[in-house]
Amino acid sequence: MTESLTPPPEELAAATAPEPAPHDALAALRYPEFRNLTLGVFLFTVAILAQEVVLGYQLYTMTHDPLVLGFTGLAEAVPFIALALFGGHLADRGDRRRIMLAAVAFVALGSAVLLWVTLPSTLAHVSQNTLLITIYGVIAALGLARGFFSPAASSLTAFIVPREIYANAAAWRSSGWQGGSIVGPMCAGFLFAVLGLTGTLAVVIALILGALLLFTGLKPRPPQPRQDGVAEANIWESLREGIDFVFKTPIILYSISLDLFSVLFGGAMAILPIFATDILSVGPEGLGVLRAAPAIGAMVTLLLCTRFPPTRHAWRNLLVVVAGFGLTILLFGLSRSFWLSVTALFLTGAFDSVSVVIRGTILQIMPPDHLRGRVVSVNGIFLAASNELGAFESGLAARLMGTVPSVIFGGTMTLLTVLYVWRRSKQLFAVKLA
Repeated sequence: MTESLTPPPEELAAATAPEPAPHDALAALRYPEFRNLTLGVFLFTVAILAQEVVLGYQLYTMTHDPLVLGFTGLAEAVPFIALALFGGHLADRGDRRRIMLAAVAFVALGSAVLLWVTLPSTLAHVSQNTLLITIYGVIAALGLARGFFSPAASSLTAFIVPREIYANAAAWRSSGWQGGSIVGPMCAGFLFAVLGLTGTLAVVIALILGALLLFTGLKPRPPQPRQDGVAEANIWESLREGIDFVFKTPIILYSISLDLFSVLFGGAMAILPIFATDILSVGPEGLGVLRAAPAIGAMVTLLLCTRFPPTRHAWRNLLVVVAGFGLTILLFGLSRSFWLSVTALFLTGAFDSVSVVIRGTILQIMPPDHLRGRVVSVNGIFLAASNELGAFESGLAARLMGTVPSVIFGGTMTLLTVLYVWRRSKQLFAVKLA
């Protein structure tokens, strides 16, 4: 365990909310800045996921190649992984608010380029290969922006709310993200059917600008001084310091490793257009429902977590829910019923959301203030590897094994990962987060 990490007095003085009562499910939401952050994350997530769904559907209907879907994840993952740790360094050394605003503005610009390239007047003069290269290039640029945005935004919560409600804040902040994960894909399918690709991208840009406006309501967050009195290291030593802390703290290393391998192998989001088009035959509207189902399950569970935090027996709970995630992925792969598939995806989100709250609490409690941005950025690299590289793995596996066998393989690998981590981490059952 690390030293007590109460935020600096000036940060707590800036929070205008009263002291939260015990078991107050709305504790974190009583802080105005936290409300701005959570609502901004919600709008930003709606926009990014709606854009991801319509681009994936458009690319698959153009090419009918699962690997094309995999390359969208790879295009975003490589630049994000390359810059995330440096982004964490900047979050610890710079103004987190300014970093967030610059990154979101850059994302809005990238979405505007996508809007331009998909205009009917532009499409009439470009080849399919040129369109694919442009889309992948913009997705890569968005990955760069996320490499700076994610560490700054994720590490900000600890400076807005007091330590005793970190678990509540993690649940609400994850609820904002999961709420966006529900609304974004569902809206995307119906917006695509009504407005087409170009109209949907125009809505995406409006949502990103709304998030940008909310983030301007946050106070500047300058870097925090080290609590141990040690002089600041140069950039390379700074980056290594964050990595070393993660690898020397077993509960952080094992928790983010569980997420990495379970989603890397078990995630099926990237190939949902194949299920919607070729297996379940439900079209773009059905794709929107399939994409939203995990987020709906997560949202319901996260709301329960605000009242009943899953941190009492944190490590046991984490292993159980990741195993549940693997089992429901197997169910989804075997299903040929649309509503059974929706139910299975709903359950994957429910299980995953509990692990999100537990990991989020660990990442707020364990690192010291001056290291939090870099530790969160290492977590972000693991997440990118699991999500975006997982999307590439899903597309590649679907092409090599077939769509259904690749999902069954992924669910099986998730269960084997849980078994391996359980055998290696029994000492963590004694760790108490709450």
